[in-house]
Amino acid sequence: MKKNEVFTKYDLEKDAPDGIQFDIMEMPSFFVENGDNPMYPHIHGFYQIIWFRKGTGAHYVDFKEYSITDNTLFFLSPGQIHYFDGKRDQEGIIIHFNESFLSDEGSSENVFLKYNVFNAFDAVPYYNIAPADTRRLNYIVEEMEIETQQTNAFAHKDYLKYLVKMFLIYVQRTGQKGTGLPLCINNSSNRTFVQFRQMLEHHYRHMHTVKEYANRLNVSTKTLTNCVYESSRSTPLKIINDRIVLEAKRQLLHSSLKIKEIAFYLGFEDPSYFVKFFKRQTGYLPAEFRE
Repeated sequence: MKKNEVFTKYDLEKDAPDGIQFDIMEMPSFFVENGDNPMYPHIHGFYQIIWFRKGTGAHYVDFKEYSITDNTLFFLSPGQIHYFDGKRDQEGIIIHFNESFLSDEGSSENVFLKYNVFNAFDAVPYYNIAPADTRRLNYIVEEMEIETQQTNAFAHKDYLKYLVKMFLIYVQRTGQKGTGLPLCINNSSNRTFVQFRQMLEHHYRHMHTVKEYANRLNVSTKTLTNCVYESSRSTPLKIINDRIVLEAKRQLLHSSLKIKEIAFYLGFEDPSYFVKFFKRQTGYLPAEFRE
C-alpha cells in the first residue's frame, strides 16, 4: 500500500440502503469472483462470518496473523481491518449482514451474541467447531441459502435474522474460542464483563477511565476489576487502553486524518498527550507507526 493511501471499505448494497442487507457466498468461488481484492487490507461496513470448512493458510485481522484450519469460524465486526494470504482453495461459506441483524437490546443473550461472538476485540476473532457439531450449522446455512431466494415471502428479513441468531447461538453453545477463558451467561462476573465490552465499544472515544465505566454499570471499580480479571485475566484499564490503541492504529493506517485530528477523534484534548500515550502503549510514535 502506498503512503497516505487509505484502505478500501466495502458496504452491502450501498446504492440500495433499504435493501435486505444480507448475502451468503461459497468458497472458493468467492475468491475467484473477487480476484485479488480480498488479499489486500480492507474494512467492511457490515458484519461478516467466514466459515472455513476445509483449508489452510493465513487470515490477518487487526494487525495479527491467524492460521486457517478445518472448521474455523471467523467473526468480523464493522471497522476491523482484515485480508487473506494468496491461497484460494479453501472450502466454506461467507455470510454478510448489516447492523440491523444484531441487537444489543432486550436481553443478556443478545448482548452476549453481539459482544462475545462479535465485537470482542480483546480476544481472538475465531471459534473452532468440532466435526460432530457441524451438521446443525450446515442445516442453518442451507436454510439461509433457500430463504435468500424467497424475497417476496412473508417476514423474509425477520426469518433471515432468526436464522443468523440461531447460527450464533449454536456457535456460542458448542464452539471453542481459539484462546482465552470460555464465558458463561449464567456467571454474573462474565455477564458484567460482557456488559463492560458493550459499554466500551460505545464509549471508548470519550470515556478513558475505569471509574467512568464502573459508574455507568452501577458497580464499584473494585467489582468491575474483579469481574474483568475473572473473565479475561486482564484489567479493565488495559482493555480500555488496548481498544483506544487499536482504533488509533486503524485510523493511522486507513484514514487520511492528521495525527492531531485522530487525537481529538479519540477524546484527547491535548494531541501531545495522545502521542505520549501511543508511544507508551506501542513503543512507536504515531508518525512512525503510520510510516
